[in-house]
Amino acid sequence: MQTLHAADLLIAVPGTDPVPDGAVVVDGGTVAALGPYEELTAAYPRARVRRWPGVLTPGLRQWHGKWLLKRAYHPDPREYEELGDRPLTGERLEALDMTDTRWAGSVRRGVQQMLRHGTTAVAIGSDPVVATTVARSGLTVVSPLGAPGILFEEPDLDPFRNAYGLADAVATPLTVGGRADLAVFDVPDEATLLERGAGTCVATVLAGRLVHRRR
Repeated sequence: MQTLHAADLLIAVPGTDPVPDGAVVVDGGTVAALGPYEELTAAYPRARVRRWPGVLTPGLRQWHGKWLLKRAYHPDPREYEELGDRPLTGERLEALDMTDTRWAGSVRRGVQQMLRHGTTAVAIGSDPVVATTVARSGLTVVSPLGAPGILFEEPDLDPFRNAYGLADAVATPLTVGGRADLAVFDVPDEATLLERGAGTCVATVLAGRLVHRRR
């Protein structure tokens, strides 16, 4: 079944003119069409329509996946009262009694957090638990070599925090025939997206599958 994802602004390729009231038609796991909403609804009248607020972009790339999944602990919601809901690092991480089962749970939750931040591609190391969890999620694995991101502080789940701009953070531009990896952010424009970050993500689509939707 074809799905038409529409938003107030479409940025299919960073650096090109955005499309107001734009849309992406997804057929299976690939992009079937890109353009103005009205044109695509006329061309694909049977497509299921998902309307999102804000800016629709390609999915983001997380360069620091290895660090975030192996050097940070992502608490279980049942631990929020004791540990908080932010990743634990450094001395707070060292103070935890870490077992293989606890690490595996942290990795799964870390991957879910990445999806909630519009991430569709991630650089990881060779750890088998991380590799298996990422493979099961459907995230694309990329090499960490040549990462253009800039690291001012500890890596963050938000790919924009250590990038120069949208082009740096995007995994692959949206193109017809390409893989349907996209994200939508509840902001009015690109400048506000860079200012407020990927925490504004309301939807993430991974190879055509809606894997995150903010309720």
